[in-house]
Amino acid sequence: MKANQQDQRKIGWVAIGGLLCFLASQWFRSSTSSDLIISGYPVLTLLGGFAAAAACIGIYNQSWLFQTQRLTRRRVMMTTLFLLIGLFELVHIVSFAEEMPSGAMAESDFSLKMMTLGSLVCAAGLLFIYTVKEKEIALPRKFLLFSGTLGMFVVLYILAIQEWAVLPNLMAGDVIGRMFTLSHFLVGILYGVTAVVLFIHWKKNRDGDLPSILCAILCFFYGECYFFSATQINDINLLLGLFSDCLAYFFIQKGLYSSVVDTPFLKQQAAEAKMNFIAHHDDVTGLPNRRRLSQRLKVMMEEAVGEEQLVGVLVLNINRFKTINDSLGQQAANRVLRQVGQRLKHSSLPGEEVFGLGRDEFVLTMTDFFITDTALRRTRSILQLFEKPVTVDGNEYHLTLGIGMAIFPHDGDSPEEIIQNADTALHHAKDQGVELNRYAHAMQMKAQERLQLENDLRKALDRGQFYLVYQPQVNLASGLIVGMEALVRWQHPHRGSVSPGEFIPLAEESGLIVPLGEWVLREACAQNKRWQEAGYRKLCVSVNLSMRQFRHSHLLDNISSILKETGLEPVWLELEITESMTFDKDRAFEQLRKIKEIGVHISIDDFGTGYSSLHYLKDLPIDRLKIDRSFVNEVMEDSNNAAIVSTITSMAHHLHLKVTAEGVENEDQLSFLRNQHCHEAQGYFFSKPIAAADFEKKFLSDVDKPTG
Repeated sequence: MKANQQDQRKIGWVAIGGLLCFLASQWFRSSTSSDLIISGYPVLTLLGGFAAAAACIGIYNQSWLFQTQRLTRRRVMMTTLFLLIGLFELVHIVSFAEEMPSGAMAESDFSLKMMTLGSLVCAAGLLFIYTVKEKEIALPRKFLLFSGTLGMFVVLYILAIQEWAVLPNLMAGDVIGRMFTLSHFLVGILYGVTAVVLFIHWKKNRDGDLPSILCAILCFFYGECYFFSATQINDINLLLGLFSDCLAYFFIQKGLYSSVVDTPFLKQQAAEAKMNFIAHHDDVTGLPNRRRLSQRLKVMMEEAVGEEQLVGVLVLNINRFKTINDSLGQQAANRVLRQVGQRLKHSSLPGEEVFGLGRDEFVLTMTDFFITDTALRRTRSILQLFEKPVTVDGNEYHLTLGIGMAIFPHDGDSPEEIIQNADTALHHAKDQGVELNRYAHAMQMKAQERLQLENDLRKALDRGQFYLVYQPQVNLASGLIVGMEALVRWQHPHRGSVSPGEFIPLAEESGLIVPLGEWVLREACAQNKRWQEAGYRKLCVSVNLSMRQFRHSHLLDNISSILKETGLEPVWLELEITESMTFDKDRAFEQLRKIKEIGVHISIDDFGTGYSSLHYLKDLPIDRLKIDRSFVNEVMEDSNNAAIVSTITSMAHHLHLKVTAEGVENEDQLSFLRNQHCHEAQGYFFSKPIAAADFEKKFLSDVDKPTG
């Protein structure tokens, strides 16, 4: 907007200034003796003529030599046009100079013809150039273009030197002829039309070079006004018209420089600046990224060594951000990240800088401190920043952060080592369930073990190191086994039995949970089918689905394929999901509906620990709620837990859903659940999860004898 206003003012000043100069010169001419002016006429004309010729050749070079890989039709025609005009200007001024030794000291008929032909070609050429459609063209052959322009000039030159009726003389004695006046009147009209066309084109497209070209057209127009007003061969108007044309050439050269040199250079600078910003900033939060962090840390460390100061690096991570992303969607999650980044940036103190590492990790660097306790106090104050919730789409969300800290020079000697160690401290904090952790060397050993465990996990499935255990589900009214939950276990060849609490999170993070989950589903269905074929009473087997499995586009196909492969009827399979999987309501409903259509049962596991909305829970296509063990464990000691269990059971009855209590460990809990009319229960009171052979022997063989 500001540039457009400046261009408008420039065009206005040229239009008004040119008009005032023309009127002033005509008044001065009519009121002053011409003898005062004639004495300087030849030298000024020579200077103006050679300046005009040089300007035209400059325009030719500028149009042709710069940015040749992106030539346009307009630039090629400008090249041809101003080479041609430059030749006319050169012949005009040379022919004028040839008359000076003879004492003429004024324009000759031939020099006027050259000047008039140049003006006519310029006016018609500019009108044509800015009327035709602009487009990029291939690089033409320079020799053909140059020779064609010279050929055109030779033809026009021959016409000019002939005494043909089509090109009559432009002067009679010392008086300017009528044909000269009419010719320049016609040229002035062409320039006027060109000015209107350019002004409309500029208002529509706002091309950067058009204001200067439009100023040039106005100068050409006023030059023709001077020529039209000339009466004598040594008239001051001819000189003023020549200088007006020189000013026009200057504006054209300036406009072409803007479009051919200046604008591409500025665009290249802007593109380089943009690429540099992208290379050094996180694309979601706009904060400096890891590359910039390494550069800045190197400088900070060098300065800290000289001043014997410490440099602190905090790696911050949003807890449960995956749940936020899965439930709210990526766009809303990105808005959460931007708010977190801005809150950290706006609250930073002198000597602190905030960086974005991508996903849900941030880094805050601290300088200008001498003891570790200073950094620890500042870190705790950062945790307090997020006691206030963030607001996304009108809803408030409370966030908590995990922070890992490393301090130079105690915890590393290089930027990469300090960042890595702070990140290690963060993961250790998450494993320990604390908000803040300072790096210690022992953490690196644990991180290496974790990495080795992940590598072993990738090989475990192919090497058959996983197996299933089964925990019975008991009907509280009849005491009969009505189902079982299949749980995966890992027997490591060197470490022995690996806790699910260790390898399940690793499988989730690495994506291995998807093939592992499919193996569990296939193995559980196959085992259940084998028990049915052995003649045991048919039971439903429950299998947990991970978030990654549930969101997988081929989940339904995988379930159908496994059921078909194992021969198990869908009614004897139950899939357990968590409440967090239903945050994306529309997607969850559609996925659950498709699963229900093939006859598979669905239950919500760990119910009560998530954030399910009771408003749409009633519409979920599910069969069962499983009360989380954390409520059942203290149901006899904590009245609040007892109230929660009672409420969930009552709600399930009203929604016509079955309810199963997990984690039952004693008779008192069992009695309480029976009093609440809980349908089923599972837990160590009945049995811990046991291998398939033990489950068959303990819960199937003694109760239901094989039929065959």
